[in-house]
Amino acid sequence: MGGRFLLDTNIIIAIFAYDRSVLEALKAANEVFVASIVLGELFYGAYKSAHADTNIFKIEEFASVCPVLNCDIGTSREYGKIKNALRIKGQPIPENDIWIAALAFQHNLTLVSRDQHFKKIDGLRMEAW
Repeated sequence: MGGRFLLDTNIIIAIFAYDRSVLEALKAANEVFVASIVLGELFYGAYKSAHADTNIFKIEEFASVCPVLNCDIGTSREYGKIKNALRIKGQPIPENDIWIAALAFQHNLTLVSRDQHFKKIDGLRMEAW
């Protein structure tokens, strides 16, 4: 498989759940990244969960071994392009997901997600593990 991938929230949750198909695909990847936005979504889920401390530890452990991509002016430019294109098509998607897609475009990465609404973004390379 190879390739350079940006993991969405649902894929990291699948990693934490030891989803075999995701773990196999992960082994075959050349490079894997996580967006700071995704970490925020994961921390939110952890804080509202019944096992906050355990879940927070898992997220911090994951973030310590996976490169984290942060937003900058280049990301903001991509965000603006994506959001405007979706507005023109009349097909909005969640704000955080626009930022995640913007990071994928900016860094020339394939987004890995099980969320189908990412398919509304023209030109986004995507895989569902």
